[in-house]
Amino acid sequence: MTDTTSFDLIVIGAGPGGYVAAIRAAQLGMKVAVVEKRAQLGGVCLNEGCIPSKALLDSSELFALARDKFSLHGIVIEPPHLDLATMMRRKDEVVRKLTDGIAYLFKKNEIQSVQGSARLNGINPAGLHEVLVTVPETSHTAEWQQDLLAGQTSTVILSGRRVLLAPGSEATELPGIPFDGQVIVNARDALCFDQVPDHLIIAGAGYIGLEMGSIWRRLGAQVTVLEMLPQVLPTMDRQAADTLYRSLRKQGIQFKLETRITGVRRIGAKAIVQFNAGTGSEEIDCDRVLVAVGRRPLTAGLGLGEMAIKLDEKGRVVVDGDYQTNIPGIYAIGDLITGPMLAHKAMEEGVVCAERMAGQKSVVEYEYIPGVVYTWPEGAAVGNTEEQLKEAGIQYKVGRFNFAALGRARCMDETEGFVKILAHGDTDRILGIHIVGPRASDMVAEAVAVMSFGGTARDISLTCHAHPTLSEAMKEAALDVHKEAIHV
Repeated sequence: MTDTTSFDLIVIGAGPGGYVAAIRAAQLGMKVAVVEKRAQLGGVCLNEGCIPSKALLDSSELFALARDKFSLHGIVIEPPHLDLATMMRRKDEVVRKLTDGIAYLFKKNEIQSVQGSARLNGINPAGLHEVLVTVPETSHTAEWQQDLLAGQTSTVILSGRRVLLAPGSEATELPGIPFDGQVIVNARDALCFDQVPDHLIIAGAGYIGLEMGSIWRRLGAQVTVLEMLPQVLPTMDRQAADTLYRSLRKQGIQFKLETRITGVRRIGAKAIVQFNAGTGSEEIDCDRVLVAVGRRPLTAGLGLGEMAIKLDEKGRVVVDGDYQTNIPGIYAIGDLITGPMLAHKAMEEGVVCAERMAGQKSVVEYEYIPGVVYTWPEGAAVGNTEEQLKEAGIQYKVGRFNFAALGRARCMDETEGFVKILAHGDTDRILGIHIVGPRASDMVAEAVAVMSFGGTARDISLTCHAHPTLSEAMKEAALDVHKEAIHV
């Protein structure tokens, strides 16, 4: 009889990093099991992050277009009415279809999936790593996987040559202000409101806070963002971030920068937020407080301490070039290790980690991982910011092209923003590309491809771009590096 509890690789966590690593490992011939505490696969990204937020961003964008811009195109309709319940059901259906898709991929690749909470359990006499899985009574383990749990009640022990830790991360609370899931909420809760708040306070002007603020502002909420730093999106190129800041203000989002929240006092179903903007304590009332000040690695309960797995000063797992921890046979990727907490970064690490286990020499090119904020206009970037180049003393040239001068953007009535290219002063090699504008999230792929191949601004400027398209802005910005732009 086939051993259903022994594997070549056990993956803890079925988020973007974990499920991708599992599929790639299975393609490479490994026998793989994945342990996920949720009933659905896909992790934070698919269930309560990237996908549901983009579904609501798209729905709220359409609502705002119908309300504010259809008439500009000669489309005359009665003022649209918001059916929030239907919008939420659509969001949930998008998530369901994608989680079902991952389950299908697991079945296709013969990956065993177990719902439960996993904990490292040491090494057994056979020299294999053990993972203790506590299975909930309401486990949704699929029928074709039930043999794995045959005869088990609440726990099962899996053994494997290797274990990959990919549990993801969780939202960080403000000190002394715990989440209550009702008034003081995280992003997961903010994606499930049953009504539009009259006033939503957001703590944090990062990617998550601005995206959530955009959704609820479009749907009619008053939105106020409190940020302790003097600018929004602190890791973004300043020129790009400032452009987005001005655009979001025009959309009605209010900002209080250099402002620290000192307390939140609940009064029934509402809250009073206490803050200090440098001029003494002030208060503001609201319906909901969304705390979006960052995320932390989800390490609790994994047994890292008992296994003496090394962590850094920020609580992240330390790994080598193969993503192996200080304990041979135990690996970690994604939000658990250093680097940006991005789904596509975790996916790349998942593939490379599995391939290096198989003896390949794959690498993740971290300098070419793009970042995107899905506001409208969108912001997307890859490579160095202008501020970083100045600080490093690197000579560079700048090319920029505004969407306002682009035919397709004019046709779309989407003229805010620009493409900005930073190229080395001597070699012309591209050092960074920053985009603020319509569909910047899609346009940045060209930037990543060119930079990954060591391309120059001249390479982009010599590449034919279809007309009329948004991507022409990339070519014109590249031409502008050498002051040769045609349509400036």
